[in-house]
Amino acid sequence: MDNHLHDLIKIRHDFHRHPELGFQENRTKQRLIEILQSLNIETHEGAGVVGVLKAGTGNRAIGLRADMDALPITEKSTHDYVSGTSGVMHACGHDGHMTMLLGAAMELARTRDFDGTVILIFQPNEEHGLGAKQMIADGVLEQFPVDEIYAIHNLPGAPVGEVSTCDGMICASETLFEITINGQGGHASMPHVGRDAITIGAELVQSIQTIISRKLPAGAGAVVSVTEFITNGQRNVLPGEAVLKGDFRALNPDDRLAIEKLMTQMANGICAAHGVTCQLSFRTEFIETINATTPTMAAVRVAENMGLDTIANRKPMTFSEDFAHFNAAVPGCFFLLGNGVSGTHGQPLHSDDYDFNDELLGIGTNLWSALVRDRLPVDGDAIS
Repeated sequence: MDNHLHDLIKIRHDFHRHPELGFQENRTKQRLIEILQSLNIETHEGAGVVGVLKAGTGNRAIGLRADMDALPITEKSTHDYVSGTSGVMHACGHDGHMTMLLGAAMELARTRDFDGTVILIFQPNEEHGLGAKQMIADGVLEQFPVDEIYAIHNLPGAPVGEVSTCDGMICASETLFEITINGQGGHASMPHVGRDAITIGAELVQSIQTIISRKLPAGAGAVVSVTEFITNGQRNVLPGEAVLKGDFRALNPDDRLAIEKLMTQMANGICAAHGVTCQLSFRTEFIETINATTPTMAAVRVAENMGLDTIANRKPMTFSEDFAHFNAAVPGCFFLLGNGVSGTHGQPLHSDDYDFNDELLGIGTNLWSALVRDRLPVDGDAIS
């Protein structure tokens, strides 16, 4: 295992040095294909990469998914495998996710101690919520049907190797919004003559925060964030137009629809009070991630049998995951693996000095392999 782990570390560092943004993962895909084919694993390339690993005569199949894309962030790490691509880095651990799944592919291709088919799914463009939808639209689940599907994501701030998940809702949805306020520009010395869009926008920013604090039940777990405030004003010119952009997260579809309705009412009401108009648009690319009972129980059981610290009823996360689209199509489980609590391993996901913990490569390899053996047992039916 020591030599095997050394190889995995080299692979992970190579991915880290060569990050690629969503739907641009060309080098990454070729590297994955090269490794899978070296293991004599049937390999298919499309929007992502799919490996098909069979053993025995069983007709059950499970899917294991890892994401491939990096983020538009300039890395500030000091280790010797920093990103070599300006303005792009693996700040979410997808380099490690791919490598853990490759580690399991290496182990399972060697042992073949399972009965059925493992579909290894390497998915593009998770960060924008588009990759899973693209692979599903391209027919990946028809071409490679699976009975269950699983995904692991590392979690900084949690102890190394701690497994956590829950039955039901595990990750929030994300809806992007854009509000355009159509006011009347004017001279900064005479604000009463125009209809200052920046003042109206500021009032709206404050008001929509009451959706969470006053309009939804306490503990709903929803979040509304305005992330951009853009105007056409100048030094001495009051803006006639303001654009507010942001997102909101919800842990159930009812809250998601309620936030959209309330935001629309508030924007139209505030703008009407100031004698201006507005337009709103909403786009939900990440739906809620909902774990199924049987796969979740299996992931928890396997982690516990491995002696890993395991949390089976963690509170849902407010971040979003486009694995949700796979979970909506096939019973599945999304679970988290602690990345560590100190140094770069404890830095938040998407920070410019975050780094995936290489200690997880062996843990993740063993966890994936044990899960396959549990779900595709040689000596009988999988536990339901």
